[in-house]
Amino acid sequence: MLIPLVATTLFLAFSNGANDNFKGFATSWGSGALNFRAALILSNLATLAGGIASVIIADGLIKQFSGRGLVDDAIAASSAFSFAVAAGAGMTVMIATRLGFPISTTHALVGGLTGAGLASGSVLQWGALGSGFMLPLLVSPILSASIAFCIYAGARLMKRSFAPVVAGRGISSAANGTDTGSPVLSGVHIASAVAICFARAVNDTPKLAALMLGAGVLSSVNSALSATVAMVAGGWLLSRRVAETMSLKISNISPVQGTTANLVTAALVLAASRFSLPVSTTHVSVGSIIGSGAAAGSLDPSTIRNVLLSWVVTLPLSAALAAATGWLAF
Repeated sequence: MLIPLVATTLFLAFSNGANDNFKGFATSWGSGALNFRAALILSNLATLAGGIASVIIADGLIKQFSGRGLVDDAIAASSAFSFAVAAGAGMTVMIATRLGFPISTTHALVGGLTGAGLASGSVLQWGALGSGFMLPLLVSPILSASIAFCIYAGARLMKRSFAPVVAGRGISSAANGTDTGSPVLSGVHIASAVAICFARAVNDTPKLAALMLGAGVLSSVNSALSATVAMVAGGWLLSRRVAETMSLKISNISPVQGTTANLVTAALVLAASRFSLPVSTTHVSVGSIIGSGAAAGSLDPSTIRNVLLSWVVTLPLSAALAAATGWLAF
């Protein structure tokens, strides 16, 4: 089972990169700050750096996503269990990627852990599943949307309040630093996008490495590095469809709106990685885009509905696929 396990885990990492790598730069492309190719290059370079850094920063997530504490330790350490988890999650993420839906690999992994655990006959620790996995996944998009909405709405309110004062004093836009402010805003926007991709890789790489590490296939360092390479390959080759959904379809994104969403996303994902909380970068980033878009009044309800439905389907589909694979593997 060792060779199939490594191949399946790398397929999951490839699928993860295709679905997730570009998400930090979705607002950069959507707002016109960067063209698609430039955003693609920067997103994958930041992912590479984050994957390497994850070896030091987020070791706790490797232990958490090995399955220990959710199923019996003997089951969690088996190659068949890890193979079923990777297969269920990998197929789910790749299906969503080809359909253009930005889903959560973390959510797919939770479904995979659940389905593989049921197929193995192990007694699942439902309390650990709820508090350690499901709660952060459910709370994070609501939190990010709320914060982004408040920040963007507050910024618009401040702009409206100060504009009459500036106009009354006869200060021109050039004297007020508008021309200088635009490059600064663009720089902050791109820097925040890099931070998101870096943070996302820090948070996701250990979850993927855990599948190989739990079964004793590779060391933690080699598991993380091999997963990182596969993520970058997937992001480079198959990012376009998900990128179009996030950049062009959820909301008409302005530079200020995009910067707000990015800063909220980067802060929450980095904080989650530091405290070993398995949040989804997808849920956080989409939540931030929706929150800032709601404040700007620029959302597309039909796209949001389809994305949310894909989130609902992710866990049961991954669980079913992992269970089916597990029944064959065990």
